[in-house]
Amino acid sequence: MSESGPTDDYRDLFEHAPCGYLTIGSDGRITKVNATLVAWTGFEADRFVGRRLHQFLNMAGRIYYETHIAPLLRMQGFFSEFALDFETAAGERLPVIANAAERRAADGELLFTALVVIKATDRRRYERQLMDSRSELQKGLATERETAELREQFIAVLGHDLRNPLAAISAGARILQRSGALQQQKELRVLDMINSTVTRMSDLIDNILDFARGRLGGGIKLNRDANRPLEPVLEQVVDELRTASPQRVIETSFEIAEPVNCDRTRIGQLVSNLIGNALTHGARDQPVRVGARTEGGEFILWVANAGEPIPAAAMEKLFEPFFRGDVRDSRQGLGLGLHIASQIAQAHGGRIDVTSTPDETRFVFTMPLTPSTST
Repeated sequence: MSESGPTDDYRDLFEHAPCGYLTIGSDGRITKVNATLVAWTGFEADRFVGRRLHQFLNMAGRIYYETHIAPLLRMQGFFSEFALDFETAAGERLPVIANAAERRAADGELLFTALVVIKATDRRRYERQLMDSRSELQKGLATERETAELREQFIAVLGHDLRNPLAAISAGARILQRSGALQQQKELRVLDMINSTVTRMSDLIDNILDFARGRLGGGIKLNRDANRPLEPVLEQVVDELRTASPQRVIETSFEIAEPVNCDRTRIGQLVSNLIGNALTHGARDQPVRVGARTEGGEFILWVANAGEPIPAAAMEKLFEPFFRGDVRDSRQGLGLGLHIASQIAQAHGGRIDVTSTPDETRFVFTMPLTPSTST
């Protein structure tokens, strides 16, 4: 067996490399092509020599090569990992990944350009499948968004339409209570229960409507008024909750010395949700404490209760919609109360902070007395 020399080794490496290889002269015409690329394309080597590279590309590849790849090669002297499609002698498409680099003399004169192509049939097929999958995923997401929007619109309409029969029930119960037609203690207790349930259902509907508005982009709308006192609203909310939970003690301490530019109804809703949360989760043999004051240009309202501290994991999700924790009390509702309260706070340019220890859990709402120009 004869030994081959270095020249023969290099020639064999060029001809039978596991990639296509060709050289392009300074005039832009192909000067050499290896056997690998000849085998891939089905063209004889003589068919390549003297022709330009773009003549072996499909139409899209020709345009892309002339408008993007060739100018980039002239500008920086190389290009890397461009996807091209050769046309074979049989008229089939040959997907490749191409890399090229110029070779210049010491004086900067262009000698030739070396171009290597790697067959990328499987890779391009995978990329097309990936693009198709992405397209299907985007269509699915669009459909899901549309479905979610319709669902939230339905919730908004449902919450609105529930008000009318609920108002009729409440009005009927009040008429019976005022007329004196029912005198039995048991019947009066039933009416009290109806009124309490109506109030609870009304709160749930308010929360559903606010949540639906927020998800549909409307957000929490405010009707600010700094000329009317806020304290009577807070007292009214506390009185309603005392009536709804007569077995519980709610202590108040209000020192509102300055006007608060706010939506009084929304602030009443916020404090109602915070107190309702304290009644649900707090120790039943301990009072729920509610306080409010104006200080340092801010309105500060807090609600505190005794009982088990909030777990650290739950603290991170307290203001997320539909978060109910581990409690199964029937008063807990949909898990929207704290979420709506936080949205009301944000709409006023404020925030709600929470601290929870074995001695006390305290929610503190803080907002500026007057809204900033950006609010």
